[in-house]
Amino acid sequence: MHILIVHDQQIPVSGYGGTERVIWGLAKSLNSLGHQVTFLVPAGSSCPFASVLNWNPQLPLNDQIPEYIDVVHLNQLPQESLSKPYVVTIHGNLNSDTLLDKNAIFVSQNHALRYGSNSFVHNGLDWSDYGKPNLKLSRNHFHFLGKAAWRVKNVQGAIDTVLMSPSETLAVLGGTRLNLKMGFRMTWSPRITFYGTVGGQQKLDLLSQSKGLIFPVRWHEPFGLAITESLYFGCPIFATPYGSLPELVTSEVGYLSNNHQELSQAILSADDFNRNDCHAYARDVFDALTMAKKYIKAYENVLNGQFLNEEIPRIMDGNIPKFLPWS
Repeated sequence: MHILIVHDQQIPVSGYGGTERVIWGLAKSLNSLGHQVTFLVPAGSSCPFASVLNWNPQLPLNDQIPEYIDVVHLNQLPQESLSKPYVVTIHGNLNSDTLLDKNAIFVSQNHALRYGSNSFVHNGLDWSDYGKPNLKLSRNHFHFLGKAAWRVKNVQGAIDTVLMSPSETLAVLGGTRLNLKMGFRMTWSPRITFYGTVGGQQKLDLLSQSKGLIFPVRWHEPFGLAITESLYFGCPIFATPYGSLPELVTSEVGYLSNNHQELSQAILSADDFNRNDCHAYARDVFDALTMAKKYIKAYENVLNGQFLNEEIPRIMDGNIPKFLPWS
């Protein structure tokens, strides 16, 4: 079949670009399985294994879908009724006023269930883009990976967890020492190092030398690419039990608690986790090829005239607090 993947950001990714990495790996895997892929993305994009069309946000989407396309894969909710069979991946948490779609696909089972759906596909990545990690490297810090300016990501919780330990250090990937977006917030401790938004080899090096990911989010995380990326580099996960995390983080590869004292105690035993097991779990379960095969089943369903959800998904509990408990 010929799949059109629609996204509102350029490819290939230039920085972190979580969704861009997912759809890149998806297209590459679909291509390897014998399918044709075309991207409809903003001007300036390119791809060596798929055709690229320039998306114009000023024009109706239907006018930009070529006749030869069999199925459309959207990564944002459609603003019009489409003439072609389609699916739409819901990548984030949407508010209760957002009208979803009967062909919505969520990125974890928990994500789907919170909207009354059973339609989900776990995110996968093309691990060849990351190289084969050296799991025998010495580990000298923990890391936080995410948009630290988002309060739900709780970088302060990660900092507090590390500082409660006798001497552990933390590399913050995705934040700065002085943060003015949430008022004046300055982290003084020399045990916390900030790297800003990192990508490329610097990011891979930092993950390769990390003892583990500290990820104390205070919302229901839809998926969390930081989790699977960290696991791939042999890093166990120390996080809160919210959203997809109990689904992704088994006791063999991490520890979950919403209490920073418990997490601080747990990180002292980071070396007890088997780094090879962490790596193999991410490599074999959260890879782009596994993801692509599941999306193909969804494409086949909509091509056969089926909806992926019997009813339009809607948020099941609109009373979830903005910040989930953390102590």
